[in-house]
Amino acid sequence: MTFRKDLSIDFCGVHFENPVLLSSSPVSNTAEMVERSFEAGFSGVVFKTMSTGAIKIIHPSPRMAPYHYLDKKLMGLQNVEQISDRSMADNLADLKYLKKHWPDKVIISSIMGFTLDEWAELAKASEDVGADMLELNFSCPHMTVEGSGMNVSHAFTLLEQFTEAVKKVVTIPVIAKMTPNITDICEPALFAKQGGADAISAINTVSGIVGIGLEDFTPLPNVFGKGAMSGYSGPAIKPIGLRCVAQLAQNNELQLPLSGIGGIETWVDVVEYMLCGAATVQITTGIIHYGYRIIEDILEGMSYYLAERNIDSIDQVVGKALPNLVPTEQFDLSRQGATLYDLNRCIGCGQCYIICQDAGGQCLSWDGETRQPVMNESLCVGCLICSFVCPIHSPPLITYQEIKNKPEIRPPVSQ
Repeated sequence: MTFRKDLSIDFCGVHFENPVLLSSSPVSNTAEMVERSFEAGFSGVVFKTMSTGAIKIIHPSPRMAPYHYLDKKLMGLQNVEQISDRSMADNLADLKYLKKHWPDKVIISSIMGFTLDEWAELAKASEDVGADMLELNFSCPHMTVEGSGMNVSHAFTLLEQFTEAVKKVVTIPVIAKMTPNITDICEPALFAKQGGADAISAINTVSGIVGIGLEDFTPLPNVFGKGAMSGYSGPAIKPIGLRCVAQLAQNNELQLPLSGIGGIETWVDVVEYMLCGAATVQITTGIIHYGYRIIEDILEGMSYYLAERNIDSIDQVVGKALPNLVPTEQFDLSRQGATLYDLNRCIGCGQCYIICQDAGGQCLSWDGETRQPVMNESLCVGCLICSFVCPIHSPPLITYQEIKNKPEIRPPVSQ
């Protein structure tokens, strides 16, 4: 790495050397794994969710299935993995080891109880071995134990009671982890706040089905002839994660620090979550795809981003996009425009013409001799879908231009 700017940030009174953490998942399952992530540059970990062991956890096999789209590998990941199947004693020993050997890294214990007493026991034990913070897993979409995982986020009073039980026995900050599998993610978050939560993390995986076997008719992952609706993650869910974090950040009643999760692979992803209001972010599927080494590119990219824009510290980025995130009714509809074509670079593939006729404003005609599109600006609706399919994109051949005094409503196509 050739350049590194100070990326440190405070979250719930805890200092992070940078905003990027391992999320609670297979990538944070043991101290040995986490230690390697720290060596690579991650600032902290949300350790894989542990329980007291009162209910035995057995993972299905196989437990994951990929979603590949065209030439993009691992666009999404389906998993049916439960919380940690390791003993509480082993997990606590790992937390203690990590805090002893990596005192400047932030150790967050993710816990899931099934009774008020279990939540309290896990919380107190985590604090006693040196955890800096707690994350309460109210969000796993495929836990099979009643009153656990995502089901808690749907039972608001129970969520509040579990949060309150934890807050009564610890002094360290408590993060409540929310599910996106709900109509309004702010509702359970507000009950977590009433229970005493100091921060909110979002999102956990989106409940989905990554695919169906066309020969055996079994959803993936195929666990010996059976599948299930379960957690879907990866780049495909980032738009949902950004939306949820922004909703939480804009809720005037909530006003808690946020940790963003969902589809993060690059420094751009990290910055976008922070612009939507997250102070820290957590990563899993990106690591499953590329390994812990992705942190090097992320930190370098963030450093250059700050330097190029003369931003002094990363905390100045947090929430910067929120004033520009408005209901569609606040758009200025008096300003209209159209697509702009650099025909000197056109290769004559015709894809823009096809897509404009079949899905756009029908503003393009086709010149068969020059093999180029011909634009009627008055008919162009500025949808830009032609630019989405154009193969020339570095820099883009098709861009957008505002047209002064263009009518808000276009004339009929027949004119």
